[in-house]
Amino acid sequence: MNVTFDITRTGGQLAKVKFRVGRQTVEPFSTAPWCDKPEAKKLIPLLRELRGDFFCAPFGAGPAWRGEVHPPHGESANATWKVNSSEGGRLVATLRTRVRPGKITKIIEAREGETNIYQTHLLEDFQGGMCLGHHAMLDFTRNGPGIISTSKLRHAQVLPAQFENPIEGGYSSLKQGAWFSRLDRVPMANGGKTDLTRYPAREGFEDLVMLHHKDADDFAWAAVVFPEKKFVWFSLKNPAYLASTVLWHSNGGRHYAPWNGRHRGVLGIEDVTAYFHLGLAASLADNPWKEKGVPTSVAFTRSKITRIPYIMGIAPLTAGFDAVRSIQRTVTGICLQSASGALINHAVDTDFLK
Repeated sequence: MNVTFDITRTGGQLAKVKFRVGRQTVEPFSTAPWCDKPEAKKLIPLLRELRGDFFCAPFGAGPAWRGEVHPPHGESANATWKVNSSEGGRLVATLRTRVRPGKITKIIEAREGETNIYQTHLLEDFQGGMCLGHHAMLDFTRNGPGIISTSKLRHAQVLPAQFENPIEGGYSSLKQGAWFSRLDRVPMANGGKTDLTRYPAREGFEDLVMLHHKDADDFAWAAVVFPEKKFVWFSLKNPAYLASTVLWHSNGGRHYAPWNGRHRGVLGIEDVTAYFHLGLAASLADNPWKEKGVPTSVAFTRSKITRIPYIMGIAPLTAGFDAVRSIQRTVTGICLQSASGALINHAVDTDFLK
């Protein structure tokens, strides 16, 4: 098997994912520096285990909604999952939620001969609107600097609220609420523009932006090229269920516990249907993104099972491959084309997203 993975029972966080690419083993995901240390025992479950990728329902945190008081990123990222089976590269786990009663089935699969992770979350017995999403976190300290790109942008905005408060020891660098059309020209709080396609950058700051994609029909993507380690990471999603992408730049801008300025070189590429990370109430309420026709929640009915498919993968770089310009379907998977014109053909089951 070219991919191995674990999950934490607490929060169901996908962790210690290893991809075998040629002669090297790639570990793209981050683990918070306090994890597995005595200090972590005092933290809420989400932060105690913070690593890899996890499923959020609801996505984000905010005030109570109609009496529902969810922990940050939902019970799905904090409660204890029951592992039903784990064999042959396939893991099945379940969670019964209490704040809003329902059942979530998590299926994670690695397939023979591939360097992809297939994730499915089945939500049943839920009623009402919910924001949700994945919360993948990539490690740019272990893997070196990277070049970020996504499907073509239709809408893009810096968080229209204060992300960090200097009084509490948190700092942000981007212009609050600014709309932008290119990742490489994003307004900064102190004037001028910055390039979000290159990371790590803006050391000492935490920033959050959200993107919605122009060319997304039933297939949208995000990608990071790591030139030093000679691989590209990508995510593939169906925008009918994961409409937007939140980018969380975490580079030492939080000086309060447990962060203490040491969470650096981490980029969250979080594929969601939500209104930023502002939680259930904000995502269900009227908001500027909803006014632009972008869904910020998914409607559930008890009689229907909703399936959220998601793929993440790794491919080795070919000669001359720089930034990903496009990802297109092929008969056997996908073709990644770089700005320089170099191509990577990669085997992956894109029908999984349908």
